[in-house]
Amino acid sequence: MNKETSLGNNKKKGKGLPLGLLLAIIGLLALAGAAFMLFRDTTPPVIAIGPDMELIGKQSEMNIVVEDPGSGLKSVEVVAVQAGKRITLLSETYAGTVMRIEKPLSLAELKEGELSIEVTAMDGSLYPFGAAGLSKAQKTYVLDTTPPRIFVQSHTNNLNQGGCGLMIFALSEKASSAGILVGERFFPAYLQPDGNGKFLYYCLFAHPWDVKSTDFKPMITAVDGAGNSAKRSFNYHTNARTFRHDRINLSDSFMEKTIPEFQGLVPNEGSLLDQYLYINNEIRKQNRAKLIEFSRRTSPVMLWDGPFVRLPNAANRARFADARDYMYKGNKVDFQTHLGLDLASLQHAAVPAGNAGTIVFADFLGIYGNVVVIDHGLGLQSLYAHLSSISVAVGDTVAKGQLIAHTGSTGLAGGDHLHYGITVAGIPTQPFEWWDASWIKNNITSKLQ
Repeated sequence: MNKETSLGNNKKKGKGLPLGLLLAIIGLLALAGAAFMLFRDTTPPVIAIGPDMELIGKQSEMNIVVEDPGSGLKSVEVVAVQAGKRITLLSETYAGTVMRIEKPLSLAELKEGELSIEVTAMDGSLYPFGAAGLSKAQKTYVLDTTPPRIFVQSHTNNLNQGGCGLMIFALSEKASSAGILVGERFFPAYLQPDGNGKFLYYCLFAHPWDVKSTDFKPMITAVDGAGNSAKRSFNYHTNARTFRHDRINLSDSFMEKTIPEFQGLVPNEGSLLDQYLYINNEIRKQNRAKLIEFSRRTSPVMLWDGPFVRLPNAANRARFADARDYMYKGNKVDFQTHLGLDLASLQHAAVPAGNAGTIVFADFLGIYGNVVVIDHGLGLQSLYAHLSSISVAVGDTVAKGQLIAHTGSTGLAGGDHLHYGITVAGIPTQPFEWWDASWIKNNITSKLQ
């Protein structure tokens, strides 16, 4: 009995493995798994070289991205090849597991001209003995570090606060962007097709009504295709102007008549005054942003000729840049600036096109009601608002004096009249100037000769 029991116990003990042997087996399995993964990784690293353009400049951001999610990266080398010379921009090895690197590349040692960027990356795989883990990539660039040179052609530039002028300048090369910067406002310039071999640009720009003469500092700017930029000032003289101050009295009856026209655009909450103020502020901002958007749909050449025509037999009811206090029950509730001319004639009077151009908008536009916008080229556009009817469509070409609409009281209009505006790059400017043949000759057409 005891003998059998003892024999049985020995059999039970024989079923287990010694601890040392068990740990050795686990270690071998781990090594085998690691080796399997290393041999199994047959996908080489993935390389991306940026930027994805041929022409680069001093400000261009060059970088490489190398990824290997399998066995990880072992080494990365980046070399620039230029005029037969090889310049190492990056050389790194990795002891641990690095799956991805992203590195900026310095252009300091490179010269202008064609160059090639070569990237070699190795991952940590062993199959088949490193060959499957090797990647190479190459990209060719042209490095341009010279900014465009600016040559001023218009040496006399006289402006009025709220008005505009024309600057003509030439560049040493074609620009990706050029124009005049006034504070944060940008007035694009347009390359002319008849530059006689020069890169000649025309730029209509404004002295905005809300910029003091002491703060008005226009600057020509140009950026070439490689991102190199240049700036320069120029000679000018500007005249300060004082604009009128006016009061607009709001009544419940006026707001009850006006607000329904904005159904779907105004939150249906708050008092009549709350809704009116939303229109006069938020929708006004949206509408003025649209004028800037329309200005981008412009011809690069002048479409107009001679003085603009105005609404016949019309009296001025409000002027450009009138400062307006809005009063309700004796209290000031808002302030806005009137950026156009209000012209009153007969009810539903025929509205002529101010000058030749192309229709870029003909529809309802918030505070302006029914609107027509005509593009006259170089970012110059005329606006006709509060219309009762519209006789043209987007894309139509119109002649000076052609019937385009009839006056009305749509939008935020207190009665039948025409709100007439002139914008340059979407910025409202003084319309009077464009009715004046002498002003046009002295400030625009004489420079074209």
